[in-house]
Amino acid sequence: MNALVTKNVTKRYTNHTALDSVSVTIPEKSIYGLLGPNGAGKTTLIRIINQIINSDEGSVEIFGEKLQEKHVGIIGYLPEERGLYKKMKVGDQLLYLAQLKGMSRKQALDRIKVWLEKFEIKDWWHKKVEDLSKGMAQKVQFISTVMHEPKLIILDEPFSGFDPVNAQLITEKILELKENGSTIIFSTHRMETVESLCDHIALINKSKLILEGAKKQVKAQYKSNTFLVEHRGNNFRLPAERYELINQVPLEEGLFSSTLKVSNGVNGNQVIRDLIDLTEVHSFMEKVPSMADIFIDLVKGEGDEALKKHLQEA
Repeated sequence: MNALVTKNVTKRYTNHTALDSVSVTIPEKSIYGLLGPNGAGKTTLIRIINQIINSDEGSVEIFGEKLQEKHVGIIGYLPEERGLYKKMKVGDQLLYLAQLKGMSRKQALDRIKVWLEKFEIKDWWHKKVEDLSKGMAQKVQFISTVMHEPKLIILDEPFSGFDPVNAQLITEKILELKENGSTIIFSTHRMETVESLCDHIALINKSKLILEGAKKQVKAQYKSNTFLVEHRGNNFRLPAERYELINQVPLEEGLFSSTLKVSNGVNGNQVIRDLIDLTEVHSFMEKVPSMADIFIDLVKGEGDEALKKHLQEA
């Protein structure tokens, strides 16, 4: 089953189309990266899923059902604009928010204690939110998002304000939540996080969906048949009909690093066989584009052409 499916979701304002017929499919128990530059339409889509605003056209299904008010209880939402009550104490605040999600007082108290222990912040119970640092407040907000064990968790820039240690802690908790059956959508500009966490991604640009799929498949789609080889000596010649030497950099002790672009149909095994006959190979790897590379190529310089191609193939 899919956790969430949107079909042709469109949202217009007076002089602006925020979303233009966006259709995404989010597999259950996956981590799904929602990517795009500022103003692309990501937050609008998130707000529609959370029923904060309504779409003008299209439909949203959650776990096989049409999205309805009752589904608020199975969604956990961490907005980019954090919203805790500054004068309330941490424990009281978490208890209040848990009860809003339908938890009993006893159930909420038990769950809050578990999460405070996980973050090693049991002594924060009586601290006021206004006395917390930004990072400390972020932890409290994260706990408030997940303590009712939602089936669908939406995190908008969840690592904002965290130092590397706490970012790693949040990463571990996100992976635990996935392991326990939650589906996680997260919107972020941190491409290294996308690389390490996401199973699937969608890229929205200028209100349109221009790319969606499993991360591995997306990266394979944008491979450029380029290999990086470290070898001894630079006096070899590869067949020009199959290989193009993009650049060659001297390293040390007679070693060189060469970047080779190969013709379509030439695989890695063939490249190695050809090289071994000509030079002493020390290392060999295919250059697979990072998510940052793909993001930049599609959103900038090549974005319009990529969008045209996508729409023609759709």
